[in-house]
Amino acid sequence: MAVDTTTAAPSHPEGDEGGEEAVRPLLSGAPAEVEDEELDIRYAPYARRDAYGPMGRGPLSAAQVARLVLAGVVLLPLRLVAGVLLVVAYYLVCRVCTLFVGGVGEGRPRLQGLRREAVLRAGRVLSRAMLFVFGFYWIPVSDRSFPNAEDVPKDHYEELERPGAIVSNHVSYVDILYHMSASSPSFVAKNSVSKLPLIGLISKCLGCIFVQRESKCSDSKGVSGAVTERLHEVSQDENSPMILLFPEGTTTNGDYLLPFKTGAFLARAPLQPVILRYPCRRFSPAWDSMDG
Repeated sequence: MAVDTTTAAPSHPEGDEGGEEAVRPLLSGAPAEVEDEELDIRYAPYARRDAYGPMGRGPLSAAQVARLVLAGVVLLPLRLVAGVLLVVAYYLVCRVCTLFVGGVGEGRPRLQGLRREAVLRAGRVLSRAMLFVFGFYWIPVSDRSFPNAEDVPKDHYEELERPGAIVSNHVSYVDILYHMSASSPSFVAKNSVSKLPLIGLISKCLGCIFVQRESKCSDSKGVSGAVTERLHEVSQDENSPMILLFPEGTTTNGDYLLPFKTGAFLARAPLQPVILRYPCRRFSPAWDSMDG
C-alpha cells in the first residue's frame, strides 16, 4: 500500500530565498513495493489462502458457487441443529450430575467421584460427536515424547507426566471441541460466560476459571493470578482439572506461531504443549478473515 504524499508550497515575499528548496513533502512515503512486502510479512499469520477466500468472497467458479450455496442451504442447518442437540444433551448430563449438590463453580466444592467421571466422559464423547457432525471424521494424532526423557531423574519423571496445563496454538472455534474430546480440560472465561444458558452450567462442571478482565479492584486476582493459582492447585491435587491455555492471545491461520504471553509460565509448572493443524484443500476453519 503506497502512502499518498502531498506537497505544500508556502508563499514567500519577493526576493526571499527558498523557492523550490522550501517545497517539502508533508509525508515521505516508502516505495510501494517495500511496503507491500512488509505488510505481507507482518500479516502473514492472519492471511486466508483457501479456495473460498475471506467470507466466501474469493474468485469462485460456477461449480464452487453452486457447492457453497448447496452446503449453506442443506448442510449448514442440519449441522447447526445437530450441534445444538448435542449441547442440550451435555447440559442434561451436567444437570443430572449436579442434582442434590449445593452448587458448582468457583468457590464451591467441585464434582467428585462418579459425578465428575460422568461429566468428563460425556464431554469427550459428545465433543467428538460434534466434531464428526462438523465434518472432522478422522483426526490423526502424532505423539512426540519428551526428547531427553532418559536423562530425567526418576523422582522428577512423575511430575513431568502430570502437566498442570495444556498450552496450544489457537486457530479456530474447533480447537476447544478437540481439546474437550481429547482431555476434557477447564478453560479461562469471562464471568459473563457462567451466566449463559446451557453453557454456564457446563463450564462450571468443567471447573472453568471465570475472570473479570475489566475489573481494576485491588482484590481482583487477574487472569495471570487465577491461572497461577490453578496450576499450583493441579500440582497438589491430581483430581483438580487441568487448564487449557492459548498463550498466543489470538488466532492465526495455523501456519505460524506467534510470541507467547507469559501468564501460562509464571507458576513454573509442567505444561503439555499441543500443536493443532488443519490441513485443508478447499476450506479453512480458521478465524482469520484477511485476503492472502
